[in-house]
Amino acid sequence: MDRPQLLSELHFKMARSSGSGGQHVNKVATKVVLSFNLPDSQGLSDQQKELLSQRLASRLTSSGYLQLHCGETRSQLRNKRLVIQRFFALLEQGLKQDKVRKPTKIPKGVLKKRREDKRRQSQKKANRKPPQF
Repeated sequence: MDRPQLLSELHFKMARSSGSGGQHVNKVATKVVLSFNLPDSQGLSDQQKELLSQRLASRLTSSGYLQLHCGETRSQLRNKRLVIQRFFALLEQGLKQDKVRKPTKIPKGVLKKRREDKRRQSQKKANRKPPQF
């Protein structure tokens, strides 16, 4: 993953933030919308693109664009920094390899205790029956 290359491939669009804020919200475009064209990216290898397209399928548009937006702060610059951080965190999370699960053996003591508990339970049930002569 080539960060400088990916930064140059990001496209930003500014919009008015939603929510409360009075006059400031109505006149200043502080919300930042980041769009990234995953299939045409030069900063990612083909394997990385394939992996990301599978793992981020619910976040991609039909044409393969990843769109993120941030309108949390009143500053356009801070929102831009936040959305870039989220973008790279999302890529790192999507490219992270899952750990291979190693199956463990059941300890012999646990198996022995289970057998003894079963034997004890069956004895308890057998003792409730009337004796047979």
